[in-house]
Amino acid sequence: MKLRIIILGAIVLGTLSTVAAQTTTPAVTTTQIEQQGQIIQGQVNGELTKQETRRLERQQRRIARHKHDAKADGKVSRREARKLRKEQMEADKNIYRKTNDPKKN
Repeated sequence: MKLRIIILGAIVLGTLSTVAAQTTTPAVTTTQIEQQGQIIQGQVNGELTKQETRRLERQQRRIARHKHDAKADGKVSRREARKLRKEQMEADKNIYRKTNDPKKN
């Protein structure tokens, strides 16, 4: 099970790093890669439940979709970039909270 998670994480990181080379939003892409790594690490270490992982992954997909939409016209405006940064800061907070909250048995 852990091996499967690690392999999945490597594939995701490889995909995101390929995308990083093709974007005009390198800071956003770098943050996406780091956050994805934190989610995978939390899952492997048992810091995240399945439900928490699903919610964090859903949030990451939403950010990726917003990034794609922002780049659709060929240029990411300051407003769009600000929105993406705000969404990523919120995701950072959520990842930190979920990986550091005490779990009830």
